[in-house]
Amino acid sequence: MTARPSGSQQLVLLGAGHAHVQVLVQLAEQPLPGVQITLVSPYPRQMYSGMVPGFIAGHYTLEDCVIPLEPLVRRSGVRWLQTSAVALDAEQQSIALADGSTLHYDWLSVNTGPVQDRDRAEQALPGSREHGLFVRPIEHFTSLWPKVAQMGRKQALRIAVIGAGAGGIELAFALRHRMPQAAVNLLSGSAPPGANYPMAVQRRLQLALTQRGITIVQEAATSIDAEAVYLRSGAALPCNVALLATGTNAPAWLVSSGLALDESGFIAVDEYQRSTSHQRVFAAGDVSTRMDQTLARSGVYAVRAGPALAYNLAAATRGSALQPHKPPQATLNLIACGDPFAIGTWGRFSAQGRWVWWLKDWIDRRFMARLR
Repeated sequence: MTARPSGSQQLVLLGAGHAHVQVLVQLAEQPLPGVQITLVSPYPRQMYSGMVPGFIAGHYTLEDCVIPLEPLVRRSGVRWLQTSAVALDAEQQSIALADGSTLHYDWLSVNTGPVQDRDRAEQALPGSREHGLFVRPIEHFTSLWPKVAQMGRKQALRIAVIGAGAGGIELAFALRHRMPQAAVNLLSGSAPPGANYPMAVQRRLQLALTQRGITIVQEAATSIDAEAVYLRSGAALPCNVALLATGTNAPAWLVSSGLALDESGFIAVDEYQRSTSHQRVFAAGDVSTRMDQTLARSGVYAVRAGPALAYNLAAATRGSALQPHKPPQATLNLIACGDPFAIGTWGRFSAQGRWVWWLKDWIDRRFMARLR
């Protein structure tokens, strides 16, 4: 069955990532005449990943961290299909959906959340599918968290956080704050925690981790079972909760989409956030890579990409000129340390303290309030 709603042009928003949430807000204020818009997203809400460590630490309720989609959809007047994509044909301009239907588009914008490919993870780290707790998709992770919290109330857990980027570091801090009796180990592989940050920030992070009793294991994991994480050196690290905060993957259905992809399988886009191979396709956030410059696929980038994406989608449907998206050279990054304390970076400058945590809390709550 092919789902093709009435309207002169069909714009499909595939995914409800942070950029698309802002597109919905813009559409509520400035509708697009003559354009039928369809949102495809399987979840009834969008989880704001920046506040999830605060939820784990106990500073926020789950409701504090979510943006309900139904009110946004209702105000913006878009049609919502609560399903997900399983295939994309960029030449035929069609999307195969998990419910068995096919959706045609004249314009497509992709802003699906980051994923962790279970098959790839199992190949790289045997046992992860059965014994690992994947951080992505974040909706699934947060739904399982109460079970972990309940285990932590009954016994002192031995926790291994595998992956020491910003997300893994914040989770380790949050777990230590929430479960002071647990043994928390942060596995960073061959590099130190926060290796992509300037050296001064790395030193701040390592000191904060050590002060809070989090053990840094600068070694790669090779496999997991119910009792331990096994290391490249041959050592066994006792563990009954293994959190996989490793890198994210591109959705598998992009491989056969016909879109130009980067070497990692993410959608290659230009300065307008438009596919470099198909000008009727746009993409933002973790699912895309800017080919004209080096930009990280991150929540911060997706948040900043939202207003520019909304403008260019409107311009494309009108046939008017697009505007390049120019993210700032330096962005404010705030890393919560579990307790009301955070480390902040701006370019090569850094600071830390309770006031940095209060700044992060104010920014996050203000962002959520605007979208809700």
